[in-house]
Amino acid sequence: MKNSKRIIFFCCGWISIILGVAGIFLPILPTTPFAILAAWCFSKSSERWHQWLLNHKIFGPTIRDWERDGVINPRAKALATSMIVLLFSYTLIFVKVHIVVKSIVTTIGISVLFFIWTRPSKAKQ
Repeated sequence: MKNSKRIIFFCCGWISIILGVAGIFLPILPTTPFAILAAWCFSKSSERWHQWLLNHKIFGPTIRDWERDGVINPRAKALATSMIVLLFSYTLIFVKVHIVVKSIVTTIGISVLFFIWTRPSKAKQ
């Protein structure tokens, strides 16, 4: 049973990595939460892959800050905010979809921004 859980967490970790990488190119998929989820899944399944992710030159600093202090640094907040506003606005303004879809996109965007901006920017000393 324990081995089955490890395999499930390991697979979920890789699925999260794949979704996070896709999120670099697809605005509806947020990269950072998937990277953090992957780190959590790997921490439950494979110390080797967890350490690989923590030491990754792109994902590592963000994941380490999150795991250690629950922090999202101001640069990441600003980048995420600008990308969300830019890409979601494009959808809301130029894509002809039903108002319900636009409402869902707006709700997701506001929810993600609220989450990002309510996280601390610096570790408590």
